[in-house]
Amino acid sequence: MGRVRRILNRRFVIGALLVGVLAVGAGVVWFQPWKLWVNTTVHEAAPVAAEAGSGAPRTLAMGDLISHEHKTSGKVRVLELPDGSRTLRLEGLDTSAGPDVKVLLSDAPVKEGKAGWHVFDDGAHRSLGSLKGNKGDQNYALPADLDLGRYRSVSIWCDRFDVSFGAAALTRA
Repeated sequence: MGRVRRILNRRFVIGALLVGVLAVGAGVVWFQPWKLWVNTTVHEAAPVAAEAGSGAPRTLAMGDLISHEHKTSGKVRVLELPDGSRTLRLEGLDTSAGPDVKVLLSDAPVKEGKAGWHVFDDGAHRSLGSLKGNKGDQNYALPADLDLGRYRSVSIWCDRFDVSFGAAALTRA
């Protein structure tokens, strides 16, 4: 009987260790903690008109990023080119990297502190795609059918954890 108990205890310990290793592995894949120490800097030039001499881009809206879940700073501008195309431009962005981070347009107001962390996907929102880098200057094309009047904020949004790293209220120019 003692020998059977030792074998069962050993199997239980080995099984518990295997479950623990699998749980840690799954946690590492899900949280991707190494991204907290890896920076990607992007330096895209501001968009310009396709034809020389056809005019400079016009600023339609702008805002300053504030921090939410992660320290975030930089400027946001919505630009319209002479051909009518529009671009959302992040300038001087400085935030954390993370898993599945997107640039989101939202109808939610920008609130400071924890009250603003989880609101940007509650109402009308539109993803402009994955964040290209957590530092620098970058451009995101706005769809032609996008009604800018419907959206009043931009969020650097972690889709994996449904949390805003930082956000900016858009003020019409």
